[in-house]
Amino acid sequence: MSTEHDWIITPVTADLLRGALDVEHTAHGLLPHRLPAGARRQIPDEQLAMAESQPSGVRVAVRTRATTVELDALPTKRAYRGFPAPADGVYDLLVDGHLTAQATVAGGNVRMIDMATQSVELRPGSPGTARFTGLPAQDKNIEIWLPHTETTELIALRTDAPVEPAPDHGRRVWLHHGSSISHGSNAAHPTAVWPALAAARGGVELVNLGFGGGAMLDPFTARAMRDTPADLISVKIGINVVNADAMRLRAFGPAVHGFLDTLREGHPTAPLLVVSAVLCPVQEDTPGPLAPDFDGGTARFKATGDPAERAAGRLTLRVIREELARIVAQRAADDPHLHHLDGRELYGEADYAELPLPDEVHPDPAGHRRIAENFVRLAFGADGPFAAQTG
Repeated sequence: MSTEHDWIITPVTADLLRGALDVEHTAHGLLPHRLPAGARRQIPDEQLAMAESQPSGVRVAVRTRATTVELDALPTKRAYRGFPAPADGVYDLLVDGHLTAQATVAGGNVRMIDMATQSVELRPGSPGTARFTGLPAQDKNIEIWLPHTETTELIALRTDAPVEPAPDHGRRVWLHHGSSISHGSNAAHPTAVWPALAAARGGVELVNLGFGGGAMLDPFTARAMRDTPADLISVKIGINVVNADAMRLRAFGPAVHGFLDTLREGHPTAPLLVVSAVLCPVQEDTPGPLAPDFDGGTARFKATGDPAERAAGRLTLRVIREELARIVAQRAADDPHLHHLDGRELYGEADYAELPLPDEVHPDPAGHRRIAENFVRLAFGADGPFAAQTG
């Protein structure tokens, strides 16, 4: 720890966080969660438990004159057996909404995953510090966006001037649920995840419930969204249901209705946008389950189902898009605030030709930017369901 300043040490508390639905007090400090405790008790698998604890969209938000800020944290990083260690997660610091500095925290715990067996080994490590210097010496709003793929226990905030919780600017709250693409797979840093980019362009406060591998129409996720204050809601449905081979057509439709019914219990008139999957050629017409493909030494994914079984109700992305469009059209007759968006308008065939999916499932950083640009145009534009109301 540096001693060049007379430090003010501020414990990280829930009132300094945005984008988290719950916090857990640990032996080290505060662990933000993106699902509440009741929902977490119902999580059926290690993948979703890990994903919801990774703070995509969660940020420390304060107002201060500090020129130097240090955040002590204990990260838990994800690594895959047999593959090079991933780069340390990035902490983005924004000053009055502008990305101003970035930092990383070395060390920490490592969750070692064997993709062949899905076994997990936790290797303990030590806390570290994200340090930011040379910030403007004036009153300002600071947000530190936490690494979107590292579980992060927050220990303390050190500054050379007092801090207070950032003020509420009255922006609309956008609550979004989706899969690993919404979570931020392959995004370069936390404010470059496509929902974060879209929220910044749309002038809204983001609550990101994008869970890698975890957009399964789970009732506990619907209840968490029902109980979360929000002005705008979107749900991106399809890819995880298909690539996990989680259900058949008979179960899928009622599950979608049930999910939307639950959302409407808490948000009866909020604009609600149902978004189908972006283009993913390996799953367009081939059912899951999805499996890793290591041919050529590069990690890619392939669908392993039999396309002939679509007639028996096996799901593909094309089948799901048709069913979502039908369900939304049916419900919209009685729900004028319900809207549908075909995910291929966010990333379609032309985008795939220009910006192919590196692993055949997830976009690269440029792909995240493309999805965000299209979402802003279609959802936040003048004729979009999230357009700002005037008058």
